[in-house]
Amino acid sequence: MFAAPWVCRSCSQLLPRASAQFLRRASTNSHAALPAILLQRARKLATEHAQLSTSLASSYDTKTAKRAGELSGVASALKEWEAAKAALLELEGLLGSDDAELRDLAEDDLEATNSQLDAVARKLSMALTPKHPFTEMPCLIEFRPGPGGLESRFFTDTLFGMYQKYCGRKGYRTRVVKYELSDNAGDASGSAGESPVQEAVLEVQDAGSYEAFRGEAGMHRVQRVPATEKSGRTHTSATAVWVLPSFPDGGAEESSGDFDDPDSDFYINPADVRAETMRARGAGGQHVNKTESAIRLTHLPTGTTVSMQDSRSQQRNREYAWRLLRSRIAQQRREAREELARQLRSSVLSKAQVTRGDKIRTYNYQQDRCTDHRSGVDVHNLPDVLEGGETLDRLMGSVKEWLAETDIQAAIAEEEATTAQAEPKGKRAKK
Repeated sequence: MFAAPWVCRSCSQLLPRASAQFLRRASTNSHAALPAILLQRARKLATEHAQLSTSLASSYDTKTAKRAGELSGVASALKEWEAAKAALLELEGLLGSDDAELRDLAEDDLEATNSQLDAVARKLSMALTPKHPFTEMPCLIEFRPGPGGLESRFFTDTLFGMYQKYCGRKGYRTRVVKYELSDNAGDASGSAGESPVQEAVLEVQDAGSYEAFRGEAGMHRVQRVPATEKSGRTHTSATAVWVLPSFPDGGAEESSGDFDDPDSDFYINPADVRAETMRARGAGGQHVNKTESAIRLTHLPTGTTVSMQDSRSQQRNREYAWRLLRSRIAQQRREAREELARQLRSSVLSKAQVTRGDKIRTYNYQQDRCTDHRSGVDVHNLPDVLEGGETLDRLMGSVKEWLAETDIQAAIAEEEATTAQAEPKGKRAKK
């Protein structure tokens, strides 16, 4: 039975059977097609970039230059995409040629051109994705035990050590802001010698570390046999991890806004904060017992509370407490805006959004396995994960890919919602 002839969409010619089969297969395998809504947005922004560039050529303006710089990535990526798309259409046209040699050359180049188009399509999609406002900032990683009692406190210490070792291997500068043990655990230790951590905060001081670690926020679940388990049963417990924006001691970076600016996410009215001093608990000698060096700050509008006692200096504890409070409030404000945006857009982002209560990853000791439930990646060699090794790199890399896809879908959903709202009511009703 003979296959039906196939028409090339670029030149409307009937193609030879072999070329038709090759092109049909190449077209089926290609994932380079951009959603029309994103392509429309890209062209609109590229037009704006061209207009701004023309304006700058005659008179320089700081705001205009900044906006042009923001759009330059979109304009450049769109130009690459259009060039690759034109090359692909040209090759498809050559497949309809009567010259066998030309057809063979076209077939040889078609797969590589499709791959190139895939790459630039993704580059353009990422350029159209709004940058997270805290992307360029350092970060604070907070650890608190979740369900699981004492075992969850031990695992909190495990995760704290895992990220410390990972930062050391990757060359990130870190500082322990808070490391507080549980008062009720006594001298108990975990199966791997962990301490019972009540709360810990690790600051990663390098610019851009927020972007590197933001995918680690959520509930980390562990399945293992505790040191105190006599029957060899596997217990399940969890640790909550938060990733918050931070800023240097000298103040917030320009990209985040000044914390003295009422429009900044980091701004807190001092009148809204209740400050209390108290004696620090735990080890520390006579100084701890005789002076009220510990600080507790409560943000009255939200009820957010921060306590700090790690330093012997009350002033230092106060500074650290204010930094942590600003970071938490900034994150809450960001999350509130995202929640409002999700309500106004379609449910694409809402379905994929990971909130603090979600289980994002499972560390299974008996199976020597770690699973990320968002990216769907399973890795073995759990000891290397907990040592912050290359296996953890693989997990974190898979999450960054997942986050990128989520951001792209969110950008598509937002553009569709914006377009729908801009349409006349009658036209929307007909749809």
